[in-house]
Amino acid sequence: MANHVVTPFRDPDHDHGLCVDEALKLAEHNCAVKGVRLTRIRARVLELIWRRHEPVKAYDLLDELRSERRSAAPPTIYRALDFLLGEGLIHRIESLNAYVGCGDPGHPHLGQFLICQQCNAVAEMSDPDVTSLLQKKAEHLGFSVNWQTIEINGLCPECRESPQVSG
Repeated sequence: MANHVVTPFRDPDHDHGLCVDEALKLAEHNCAVKGVRLTRIRARVLELIWRRHEPVKAYDLLDELRSERRSAAPPTIYRALDFLLGEGLIHRIESLNAYVGCGDPGHPHLGQFLICQQCNAVAEMSDPDVTSLLQKKAEHLGFSVNWQTIEINGLCPECRESPQVSG
């Protein structure tokens, strides 16, 4: 099996408005199929995450939401994030304590994330070979894997080509 790129690094020619609209429509569809409710707040938080197209922290989301709704509080954001995570609509980037939209929310998958240490751009992969290899190695050690997320830091294509790259 080959690498399956779920969400590539951002492309300057990318139609970001279309991307956000498609993510929201897919979320609405997936929630309807599962019989769960994508409330206005949940949808708005998802939209705010996708608008960034890079990892976003909960308190940054809260600040944006407060500009629209003065009553927004941390529990508002965290409940929405918990729902979106639970439904597989977003991922948490542990090393950044931030969230990104899932590029393939209709299909459960374990992710490998390539994170640019210069601009924070993220690409999401779901490579079954990597997942399987780690599962087998863990089992060999007697370890039972419940969940795996791999975060790999480096430089995205744009930053690699930038003359400002620092080692």
